[in-house]
Amino acid sequence: TMALRQNSEREPSIELFIKAGHDGENIGNCPFCQRLFMVLWLKGVKFTVTTVDMRKKPAELKDLAPGTNPPFLLYNGTLKTDFIKIEEFLEQTLAPPRYPHLSPVNKESFDVGADIFAKFSAFIKNSPNNALQEKNLLREFKRLDDFLNTPLPEEIDHNSTENITVSKRRFLDGDRLTLADCNLLPKLHVIRVAAKKYCDFDIPNHFTGVWRYLETAYEREEFKQTCPADVEIEKAYFSVAKQTK
Repeated sequence: TMALRQNSEREPSIELFIKAGHDGENIGNCPFCQRLFMVLWLKGVKFTVTTVDMRKKPAELKDLAPGTNPPFLLYNGTLKTDFIKIEEFLEQTLAPPRYPHLSPVNKESFDVGADIFAKFSAFIKNSPNNALQEKNLLREFKRLDDFLNTPLPEEIDHNSTENITVSKRRFLDGDRLTLADCNLLPKLHVIRVAAKKYCDFDIPNHFTGVWRYLETAYEREEFKQTCPADVEIEKAYFSVAKQTK
């Protein structure tokens, strides 16, 4: 089928540059890199991924302004460096009928996790005297949990006598992964690993919506295969968590 598709329209040439890990080769800790990695994978387009050792940038990138960090995208030879603009560009350019749209239907799918990473950062920076920050972080998790457990408008069948009280959806915006998940899941993965390692914090079990969401997500290759190894996240937060010890 590849040959047929090539006749109708050439596949774009896409190379994603992401941050390398401490060995200079494997996937490093960078939720924004993982976000774009997931977007491209979900689009079903052919692309290559290059990990960039931040200590020595490859030739293609040496002309970039110093201080700019991955993710970068080379799209048909044009370099793009602003990850929000890259995501918008991919959503517009890799569009139906050939590629799926990934934008969520519900605006709140994007908003619900907006503060969780900032609250986590404050929590880990203030370790170990971080009871207040932990309370703030748990409040954000509760907000996310409530959202995931509340049925979306499209889950409620107004002709049915059966009342859905708890959502059964798999992801933020329904049963398919969207841009909202590409944004939030990499951050949740970082929080899980780093908060456990340095603050002995686990996402509480009573957040059933959050756990249903995470467990479903870890079954998906697009998420599981793009996660950095735990040790990369632990190394990235080592100095942050140790400042106050």
